[in-house]
Amino acid sequence: MCFSLAWLFSLLVWLVIVCAVVAILHILVPWFLSWVGVDPTGGRVMQIIRIIIGAIILIALIWFIYDLIVCMGAGFPRLGPGR
Repeated sequence: MCFSLAWLFSLLVWLVIVCAVVAILHILVPWFLSWVGVDPTGGRVMQIIRIIIGAIILIALIWFIYDLIVCMGAGFPRLGPGR
């Protein structure tokens, strides 16, 4: 299923989902922090949360790049569940 139309469709759907979740988190986290009583404008808590979101996105990107390498050549073990 590597580099097929279904694969491209799945990739684009996941890209839209990840972008939407990150955008929603960037909206809701400052609101929640101000509701709790923490300064959401530039405090340490907001910086830590943005670093965590960035790290999760980078881990997913590394996983995706590894999966592309596996699609191009056989011989590497697959990371995905039962693919």
